[in-house]
Amino acid sequence: MSSNVVISICLVLCLCSVVYGYSDCGSNVGSIVSVSISGCAANAARCTLKRRTNATMELTFTPSEDSEVLKADVHGVILGVPWPFELPNSDGCVDSGITCPIKAGQTYKYVTTLPIKSEYPRVTVDIKWELKNKDDKDIICAMIPSKIG
Repeated sequence: MSSNVVISICLVLCLCSVVYGYSDCGSNVGSIVSVSISGCAANAARCTLKRRTNATMELTFTPSEDSEVLKADVHGVILGVPWPFELPNSDGCVDSGITCPIKAGQTYKYVTTLPIKSEYPRVTVDIKWELKNKDDKDIICAMIPSKIG
């Protein structure tokens, strides 16, 4: 193989790894350990959320500051425009697998289930999922490439 072919293959592989899974979109006072959504393949470039089903989201993270509050804030980003997504429960300290207060340096797993409603349009969307502290700072922010199908 010529060196140009090898370099081209390496570039394609690098570009593929950039679009794979989620990206950090501005975690301020914490870090993301992992993100998973039920029904989505771990190696999928985009998660397909099927209408008329429920999707279970798991966000594992480590805060760098203590907080008595954990608030979930979710937006669907379509063509660069964020649209608020109504959550059944935005209090991350209730029915999420986490008991507040949360402590710096400790790892937590936030779990929630979202209904993917039949009235949602079939659209490509990036899900911007933020978990915020008492000062409204992003403990974590994950951008998850998705589509509603």
